[in-house]
Amino acid sequence: MNWTLEVVVVPVSDVDRARTFYEAGLGFRVDHDTRMGEARRIVQLTPPGSGCSIVIGKGLTSMHPGSLQGLQLVVSDLRAAHAQLVQRGVEVGPVQVIGAQGTRPATDDDALNFAGFVFFKDPDGNGWAVQQIDART
Repeated sequence: MNWTLEVVVVPVSDVDRARTFYEAGLGFRVDHDTRMGEARRIVQLTPPGSGCSIVIGKGLTSMHPGSLQGLQLVVSDLRAAHAQLVQRGVEVGPVQVIGAQGTRPATDDDALNFAGFVFFKDPDGNGWAVQQIDART
């Protein structure tokens, strides 16, 4: 039996601002934006190529905006993903290599498979990592 992770709720303070960030800044597809009166709103967004979506909204969770940390996206070309984020206006850290000696800035010669990361936060401070995985063993 497969157990698939399909949705992660991300707590935000301003749904419209968060939707703009995830849609325009990160390129996530808006699957739906449903309002249920003044008290509830659900916006589901999906990263390109992902089987898992995020949900932002109003009246969804008791988590505080910005309290979700450690969300992770995976790409096959971290340098290209970093450039895309910068081009879209996302405040993203530099490409880094994380290994046995700790964390250091990546060089052009570094192999980034499994070791390359960039980090950013959404407008509320929810923390994201982007990791390069271009080949799995």
